[in-house]
This record gives sequence, C-alpha cells and structure tokens, in this order.
Amino acid sequence: MALNPVLQQVTEAIVARSKDSRQAYLERIARAAEQGPARAHLTCGNQAHAYAAMGPAQDRLAEGRAPNLGIVTAYNDMLSAHQPFERFPALIKQAAAEAGPPHRWPAACLPCATGSPKGRRGWNCRFFPAT
Repeated sequence: MALNPVLQQVTEAIVARSKDSRQAYLERIARAAEQGPARAHLTCGNQAHAYAAMGPAQDRLAEGRAPNLGIVTAYNDMLSAHQPFERFPALIKQAAAEAGPPHRWPAACLPCATGSPKGRRGWNCRFFPAT
C-alpha cells in the first residue's frame, strides 16, 4: 500500500529538517548506553530508599547496570470509558517482569474530570512526579 503523496512529502521534509539534530540525539543515546545508569551519584541514604521498594530487584539495581522501568498511567477504574483498559496495568507489569527490568508505577496522573464541570468541586487534575 502506497503512502499518501502529501504525507510522504511532509515525512521527507521532517526527516531532512531533523537530520542533524537526530544524529546528535542518537550519539547522545549511544554514549548514555555505554555509561549505563547514573545511580552512583546518589547518597547512600537516597540509594537505600530507592532500592528498598524494589524488593528482589534491589540487588540488580544496586550493581548499577540493570534498567529501572517506570510506568506512568492515567488509567482510572472509576470511568466506564476506561474499563476496556482494566487489564493493561497487570499485562504491562507481567511483560516488564518477563523482560527483566525492575518496574514500579512511580507517577500517576489523576483523572482530570470526576463528573463535575471544570472549576467546580470534584474537578481534579494533578500530576505527581516520581522522586
């Protein structure tokens, strides 16, 4: 199936325009992969807190080369529209466990609407970043 000619033209323009910045990005990623995770800069106390929640994976994290997968979700089991996605958090955790990296749900985006109009009681939109 051929790509729409306009879409093809736009794609080629984006690729050409971003060639230098993409190459620089790929080089940075390669250097970061060679260096591995930068956890050694944490103080002992911070490392202890970070690894304690990881259960059996804490030894692999402390050794410094294991990836640590953080999963961010806006899934809300209170909304009927989200119901089809109910099984995804467990599937993602299972796939991550099978792939090897430790994983946690380090951040959450609470639902922006809880059935109330924006600006009224019940409207709730916050983001809690991972620490």
